Amino acid sequence: MKIDLEILFEDAQIMVCRKPAGVAVQTAKAGQQDLVSLLKNVLAAKQKTPQIHVVHRLDQPVEGVMVFARDSRSAAALSRQLQAQGVEKHYHAVIEGRIEPEQGELVDYLLRDGRNNCSKVVAAGTKGAKQAALCYRTLQSLDGRSLLEIHLKTGRHHQIRVQMAHAGYPLVGDRKYNPRSAGGYLPVGLCSVRLAFLHPVTGERMAFEVEPRGEAFGGFYGAKAGTFEAENIRTPDHCEP
Repeated sequence: MKIDLEILFEDAQIMVCRKPAGVAVQTAKAGQQDLVSLLKNVLAAKQKTPQIHVVHRLDQPVEGVMVFARDSRSAAALSRQLQAQGVEKHYHAVIEGRIEPEQGELVDYLLRDGRNNCSKVVAAGTKGAKQAALCYRTLQSLDGRSLLEIHLKTGRHHQIRVQMAHAGYPLVGDRKYNPRSAGGYLPVGLCSVRLAFLHPVTGERMAFEVEPRGEAFGGFYGAKAGTFEAENIRTPDHCEP
């Protein structure tokens, strides 16, 4: 299968790209292409050192912008920013229903099940559970679905998908956490639309934005998916990073 890889930025320290939906960031499965391997191939084709360090992840069915480091020092610097919540991560999500209130914050405790590759909301104090927090606001509602802008305050396994499902508003196309999508074909309605961080060497503030292309976004942003204006992507006023 041919995978179109879109490189948004590249220098000696980092690579920023658009991750296609359905492609794993990194996998040990034989014969399955992953994003790290594809980026290494791009560098090798340019006769550059094919070294890629993963500093954050997106779930395999999720599309959107990602940054990778090209050396260990840059990887460490970006990881420190992530741990200090210095990296802005904004998502657009299509949910079932119309969430009330239209904007707010969700705080839960998530427990990861590595064997089944899923997470669930549990009571505070549960052994192994980690706090997960996000802010959201409704951008549009249409035909029993809503388009949300989401700002992550933490980065937990399947966080947006689990928290929205637990709140009663699962993501459209999410076959793992949305019973209505089980056995369906529609890709999950989730896209990392904006990523902002400091360059690990120069300290320059960098921001990258992409448009959702998944079928779940059809009907939003005007006539079709992918026509939203960049200024619509911002941190909700009640949830500053």
